[in-house]
Amino acid sequence: MDFSIPQQKAIDIRDTNVVVSASAGSGKTAVLTERVIYKLKHGVNINDLIVLTFTNAAAKEMKDRIRKKISGKEELKKELTLLNSSYI
Repeated sequence: MDFSIPQQKAIDIRDTNVVVSASAGSGKTAVLTERVIYKLKHGVNINDLIVLTFTNAAAKEMKDRIRKKISGKEELKKELTLLNSSYI
């Protein structure tokens, strides 16, 4: 997926919390998913993150997307086992 400049900035910014606020269908879940994946690949444990969404359905969608992206990646196997109990 190609991200807009503001979306890519939200993915790439480091050492700070990020609020992603946008209209429905604008790519919030994709942006946050990419941000989480980056953090996991750089040594942050899924249980050290808090990701807030407005609905349980959005949280499930985000977990499903994260699961799909990290499945089969041996270095993220531990994170996959912790995903269901993560703070999303």
